[in-house]
Amino acid sequence: MAQDIQSEIPDGGRRVALVTGAARGIGLATARRFLAEGWRVALLDIDEERLARTVEDLADPDAVLALPGDVADAATVFAAFETLSRRFGRLDALVNNAGTAVFKPILETTPEEWRRVLDVNLTGPFLCAQAAAPLMSEAGGGAVVNITSISGLRASTLRVAYGTSKAALAHLTRQQAVEFAGLGVRVNAIAPGPVDTAMAKEVHSPEIRADYHDAIPLNRYGLEEEIAEAVFFLCSEKSAYITGQTLAVDGGFDAAGIGLPTLRRDRNR
Repeated sequence: MAQDIQSEIPDGGRRVALVTGAARGIGLATARRFLAEGWRVALLDIDEERLARTVEDLADPDAVLALPGDVADAATVFAAFETLSRRFGRLDALVNNAGTAVFKPILETTPEEWRRVLDVNLTGPFLCAQAAAPLMSEAGGGAVVNITSISGLRASTLRVAYGTSKAALAHLTRQQAVEFAGLGVRVNAIAPGPVDTAMAKEVHSPEIRADYHDAIPLNRYGLEEEIAEAVFFLCSEKSAYITGQTLAVDGGFDAAGIGLPTLRRDRNR
């Protein structure tokens, strides 16, 4: 399959993706998915030490580029894309995965915490897409995938900054899709539901996990690799007529209404 994808590129070069927040979790799974298809991948992450270990573990120096930096800092973002351009000479896909969260009630969330969450989760994708779109246009077009969240589609307890930032990112996705279409750049979003990431394992108690299982029709957490598959689809030619959309990859979590877990249990009696 990798050969089929690469053969469609006029200059015979390998396609290039940049993934933010790529040192672990969904970002790393996504980077691995691109590499498996023969793409070259740039990994941008604020955790420089973890990023260095990740790149070493990937063990593919010709195809992998480490870009340490904060997506919320404009100078850092544009410098990173310049480095990518010099190294790989093109850009075909951008995955805005980097994110942060604060789990506090509204009345306890500080202005500083609010600003930081919105800076990373909303301003970061804005800046990265600004830097990416011209490079993609030069290569004949490309795709952007913004990682939002099910928390941007429905309100979640203790996630005022996080949920608001992800809801805004869903609208930014539509705005980017409309404006970048003329450049040959498609923009879509993935809204993951509960995913079995390292962070989820740290902060989700057994009781919380049980609650999620009850609320998710498929009755389980998603896998990082399942999110990566959806991302890769939206960056491939198979989604060539899809833009401006948010795809919930959530086991049916967003589709389920209040009381459905009880109805399912009653039905199975």
